Amino acid sequence: MTEFRADVLVAGGGLGGVAAALAAAANGARVVLTEETAWLGGQLTTQLVPPDEHPWIESFGSTAGYRRLRNGIRDYYRSWYPLRSASRALAHLNPGAGRVGPLCHEPRVALAVIEAMLAPWQATGRIVVLRRHVPTAAQVDGDHVRAVTFRDLEGGRDVTVAATFVLDATETGDVLPITGTEFVTGAESQADTGEPHAAATAQPSNMQAVSVCFALSHHAGENHTIDKPDDYATWRDLAPEWWHGPQFGWVAPHPHTLEPRRYAFTPNPDDDPTAIVADQSKDPGSDELWSFRRILARNHFRPGMFDSDITIVNWPMIDYLGGPLIGGTAEQNATHTAAARAQSLSFLHWLQTEAPRPDGGNGWPGLRPRPDVTGTADGLAMRPYIRESRRIRGQYRIVEQDLAVAVRPEGAVTYDDSVGVGAYRIDLHPSTGGDNYIDIPAWPFQVPMRALVPERMRNVIAAGKNISTTHITNGCYRVHPVEWTVGESAGHLASFCVARGAEPHQVTATPSLRAEVQESMARHGMELSWPNVTYY
Repeated sequence: MTEFRADVLVAGGGLGGVAAALAAAANGARVVLTEETAWLGGQLTTQLVPPDEHPWIESFGSTAGYRRLRNGIRDYYRSWYPLRSASRALAHLNPGAGRVGPLCHEPRVALAVIEAMLAPWQATGRIVVLRRHVPTAAQVDGDHVRAVTFRDLEGGRDVTVAATFVLDATETGDVLPITGTEFVTGAESQADTGEPHAAATAQPSNMQAVSVCFALSHHAGENHTIDKPDDYATWRDLAPEWWHGPQFGWVAPHPHTLEPRRYAFTPNPDDDPTAIVADQSKDPGSDELWSFRRILARNHFRPGMFDSDITIVNWPMIDYLGGPLIGGTAEQNATHTAAARAQSLSFLHWLQTEAPRPDGGNGWPGLRPRPDVTGTADGLAMRPYIRESRRIRGQYRIVEQDLAVAVRPEGAVTYDDSVGVGAYRIDLHPSTGGDNYIDIPAWPFQVPMRALVPERMRNVIAAGKNISTTHITNGCYRVHPVEWTVGESAGHLASFCVARGAEPHQVTATPSLRAEVQESMARHGMELSWPNVTYY
């Protein structure tokens, strides 16, 4: 068995995990960062999800570390891609000209920048990265985790990491059950949380749908049709009662009104990418599916360089409603994961063969899956897009009443222990319990330190989507800049505790220690409060 010792173990190499490792190392801690897949970056890379960001992201409302990531991605395109002069001159270059946000880009570019951000710390030995490692067991002494054991998926060996602090930044909160850290899953009851949109009774298996995203380009006159999946007819004919027809179709519930909404699909529009407005507060942009999550716009680049745009399919048609990917047995979880992948492959075949076209025909056989973009053999994402994780039972639980506009017309709750900010609507996709969308306005909000700290465990810190939100408020705390902020905050808190010989519970309970951590965060470019902005 291989053994490592560290001040801070960060399990999970998604955005929260990378941010946590960077913050802890910059503050002097020795860090081991693990990741299940071959790629770091989580929802930005292995899950193929371009960033969902708020309207003020170019000016304020994120950490300096997140800005370095964004600037690095733009600089990568300016350095290595043959951009047109008008595109190169854009201060806020959006390589994909996607409407979901002002920085849509290829996952490999984000991966390259993340690796570059980590490189100097790896060179010093301050950060050790273990890819293709999954947590399997833990050594726990009362309220303290002494070590976590990982399975090396490539070498088949066990690796143990002993650490002073353990940060769970995995996509589904995988460290929580093996360490005995108390957590919840699914939907809480209204009697428990008091939330207007909570379920009447607790439903631990009722979670937001996952989606297995995939990348596409389009090549007219070519045929890239994949083999018809064996269970294709089952998926093609699936029609949830409240969906307004089959799930494979151009009509789906509108997230805000639940009324029928018709989507358009036009591969490779001859648009001007420099004119795209990616601001969901002004134009949600999602009615036209090709450009909504487009990650490479061919018209940004020298003529002839690219013969197609590249877009990401992360649409309502691939929301998997069959069951949660966490909470069951290993076999059940694997079955649901396989089914979600099967649904996406079937939808790809439907797009290529049966999808109604505006000209009256059916299917676009020139749609080509892009394994070169995804790093997989079939062009599907390495991992499903996980919207909802296990969530710690924290010292403070963020509820709908803290930030929903309808409940708090005067603005979101402010926290004395804020460690960051975020902004997003409360946006829940249809769920495994049969719920339709819940998508309501929320105020720009803060992240309380106590939501990162478990009620009982003394050296475990949540560092991703597993902070102490509810099923409802997870809907706005789950997006890219918030996950990064949570991870960076967790890394700061852990490294502060290492330096001071303290524990997170002591920090949250001691105003002077809490203020010291917050001052350190501010010096490192972390924004802890909002200026006067409104909701969208």
